[in-house]
Amino acid sequence: MFLAEFLFTFALVYVVLNVATAAATDGNSYFGLAIGFTVLAGAFAVGKFSGAAFNPAVAFGATIVGALPWSGLWLYLVAELLAGAAAALVFKALNPATSPAQDQAAGRRPELAA
Repeated sequence: MFLAEFLFTFALVYVVLNVATAAATDGNSYFGLAIGFTVLAGAFAVGKFSGAAFNPAVAFGATIVGALPWSGLWLYLVAELLAGAAAALVFKALNPATSPAQDQAAGRRPELAA
């Protein structure tokens, strides 16, 4: 369960960072499909045995309503927070920051620059 949540949370966070913040995807209006299909693939692949939370808030909410056991909440929280941090580090390593002047010259919005 830990590995499944870690892998698909990593995939989801990495996809969100790429489609929502990467300069190469600026102006792309299909990012919702990429995010949605990542969640769908994760739900089909591991949802049966992990619960397919892929988000600490979802895991906590599902635990409150009884869909996930309280005894396993820590597994979800640790796996998802570690996966999110790992995805952010990988994204940052593969997408080095540019200066605001370079962003402006390229016509990118400064609030999306890393």
